[in-house]
Amino acid sequence: MGENLSLKAFVVLMKASKSVTEYVKKDIDRYNMKTTDFAVLEALYHKGNLTVKQISEAVLINTGSMTYVIDKLEAKDLLERQHCSEDRRVVYIHITEKGKQLMDDIFPQHQEAIEEIFQNITDKEKEKVIDILKRIGQT
Repeated sequence: MGENLSLKAFVVLMKASKSVTEYVKKDIDRYNMKTTDFAVLEALYHKGNLTVKQISEAVLINTGSMTYVIDKLEAKDLLERQHCSEDRRVVYIHITEKGKQLMDDIFPQHQEAIEEIFQNITDKEKEKVIDILKRIGQT
């Protein structure tokens, strides 16, 4: 019986995902942060004001857990809630100056850690990986 390349690709993808996730978690631990807290701040830092639903979709955390994370970060004055002037039902989450300062300090180091993961892969290979993973994600 021939080798099942789909199964092998799946196993390799899962192992790579686990390895990268552990590496990134270890990096984020250096900043005395939880991965979810960092993910929320990073989304707001790069994308600007977002609703809870938009943050949940961006960082793949369910909206129920998101309220808890936002409450903790708001208590630390790293973000704040802002009601939409056109529709009071809509609440935007906004990174505060203190949160922006924190991300200004730590994000460049985090980006370097991510660069280390891909240090032996050419830009052309990275583009190919991105394309392949997008196609897998769309099935």
